Amino acid sequence: MADSSFDIVSKVERQEVDNALNQAAKEISQRYDFKGVGASISWSGDKILMEANSEDRVKAVLDVFQSKLIKRGISLKALDAGEPQLSGKEYKIFASIKEGISQENAKKVAKIIRDEGPKGVKAQVQGEELRVSSKSRDDLQAVIALLKGQDFDFAMQFVNYR
Repeated sequence: MADSSFDIVSKVERQEVDNALNQAAKEISQRYDFKGVGASISWSGDKILMEANSEDRVKAVLDVFQSKLIKRGISLKALDAGEPQLSGKEYKIFASIKEGISQENAKKVAKIIRDEGPKGVKAQVQGEELRVSSKSRDDLQAVIALLKGQDFDFAMQFVNYR
């Protein structure tokens, strides 16, 4: 019998982020507390740019965007938002979307699987993802449960389960 396997990845659907950004922009344009403060949110190349005329307002724009991301099922661990910066009379926050598992994070996950996971489960780092394989599908389910119980500083999805 062939080994069963799945991949651990950290990917974000760009279209979902775009939808969340559009929803946040619409809410910001309609909300009373954002009237006349120059509040906006938009793409700026690969980054997301949030602007307003005060630090509190720009943080509120970020909060609205984060709530839209959560509603769309995107982990906030994938959002890398900077600190508010004063630029002329405007405050700005630049945020980016993190994708891919770094080598050191992949090694941490592989070590957890080796140390705490069932025997006979193998984990190999493949670029920005991690392939986990075993003869028993039950062992793979146990590994998924183990990893969901851990708190990592990156978003994690389990794909290609076969």
